[in-house]
Amino acid sequence: MTRLHEISSPSGDRHPVILVHGIDDTAAVFRRMAPYLTSQGWQVHHPNLTPSNGDVGLDVLAAQLADYAQQVIPPGQPFDLVGFSMGGIISRYFVQRLGGLERVRRFVTISSPHCGTWTAYLRPNIGASQMSIKSPFLCDLNRDVDCLEQLNFTSIWTPLDLMILPARSSCLGVGREVVLNVPAHAWMLSDPRSLRAIAQALSEPLRSATSSVESIPPLA
Repeated sequence: MTRLHEISSPSGDRHPVILVHGIDDTAAVFRRMAPYLTSQGWQVHHPNLTPSNGDVGLDVLAAQLADYAQQVIPPGQPFDLVGFSMGGIISRYFVQRLGGLERVRRFVTISSPHCGTWTAYLRPNIGASQMSIKSPFLCDLNRDVDCLEQLNFTSIWTPLDLMILPARSSCLGVGREVVLNVPAHAWMLSDPRSLRAIAQALSEPLRSATSSVESIPPLA
């Protein structure tokens, strides 16, 4: 069985990776993931998008992400993208609406509300409303979601999630799907199974994505 310290890249390449945090978070949430990916040979970047509490639209935060990528990634250099929770939706807007599709090669979302979440109704601001069930913002992104088939797209989620309701909202229906029985939303950033799944997604050879579902077993 492959263990955390044994991930290898069949394609022999390591693109720079940008990690995008979720609501109320900062880049500090990647305090375990970022060093782990760095130790595996990736050049890791993680911006602080502000404000992260939903008081501005996710499109505004996606524009910050676009500016950040332009600053830290050399022109013409492909890169990979990992978005956690709200960060996955911000990243989708960047990829689908702000030209990210031209440069991003591998795109991973972790417990992101692709089809909305009931918990969004607990916060009366624009960012949360954009993540509500059947919001116009998500409906617009989902109408041309097939464009993500042009890159290596992986959605990683847990059916035990109590932040994304229903949990299956994190499944987008395109690309590769990895289902992990991680017992909490926030633990998706630190659980060894999750870290391993992210590294595997960032290591796989570039290909035309085909839909599949995979469950990662517990580490021995």
